[in-house]
Amino acid sequence: MKWITREKIKVDRVACPWLTQHFVDPAAEFIFLPHGTDWTQIEDEIVFDVPNCELGHHGEDVSFNSILKKYKLTDPALVLQAS
Repeated sequence: MKWITREKIKVDRVACPWLTQHFVDPAAEFIFLPHGTDWTQIEDEIVFDVPNCELGHHGEDVSFNSILKKYKLTDPALVLQAS
């Protein structure tokens, strides 16, 4: 599956691909698009760490936490990293 996010890597956008490839989708392909992309037009890929997406920031949760919750990842080491 293709996973789409914003360009200009920051900590969360490095941690999320690592988490995804090791625990969710080993065949994941990551695509980094410009900030001005219309994220709502992306239908066949998984969008993460962009404004107003399911796998984004919600309250105090960053995208890494959102991925943990969606995919029910409960490994203690991952939970510790997310805190």
